[in-house]
Amino acid sequence: MDKRIIAIGGGEIKNKTTLSIDGYVASLAKERAGDKRATALFLGTASHDSMPYFNSFRKTYTSVFDIKAEVALTVYGEMDFEHIKEKFDKADCIYIGGGDTLYMLEHLKETGVLDLVLQAYEQGKIICGLSAGAICWFEDMYTDYEIMRGQSADYVLKKGLGILKGTMCPHFNERENDFVRALKNSEIKSAYAVENDCAIEFVNGEYCKCISSGGKAYIIGVEKGEIIKKELQ
Repeated sequence: MDKRIIAIGGGEIKNKTTLSIDGYVASLAKERAGDKRATALFLGTASHDSMPYFNSFRKTYTSVFDIKAEVALTVYGEMDFEHIKEKFDKADCIYIGGGDTLYMLEHLKETGVLDLVLQAYEQGKIICGLSAGAICWFEDMYTDYEIMRGQSADYVLKKGLGILKGTMCPHFNERENDFVRALKNSEIKSAYAVENDCAIEFVNGEYCKCISSGGKAYIIGVEKGEIIKKELQ
């Protein structure tokens, strides 16, 4: 069974700016569900289990695409591990929301929920993530970790899970100048740069295609000190 990750650079599900991408994800979830109604599980750890965020997700996936929307609450102890595991077992799609990437990874490791996420991926469940939920899969990720904590005014490169090779910068339309500068000062030779309202899909660990809801995605690299940017299709 193919293993899929759809990594969304950013956007506002509340305002349906990622609707074309969400429709594609919903179609994959329905295909995997077969004759039963598809279920998508929202993991909002990076936003500290923001319920308004989940409600926006549910309004899109349930009201627009007729996908049953569930939520796994990991932060404040409302759900024990077995309850969360039951939700993962029933899900056809796991949607990992945006927010604080490093907090999310640390918390999911501490609670054991990260193992459920990785198992879902290995089982061929559709994995979709936006911003924090997208960059966490890569070897290196460009994140606002230090900005969120008031430690600096700069975005930084941090290590991700390494399930997908390479580096990803989300919100590239907002961070291009900063990311280009960071890339030139690093040993990284190329990276995926994904704008808001755009996603890149990986199948079995390999880049497959770009899905746009208005944004674009690129491979950018450094050659002899100059930036080379190639739009992904």
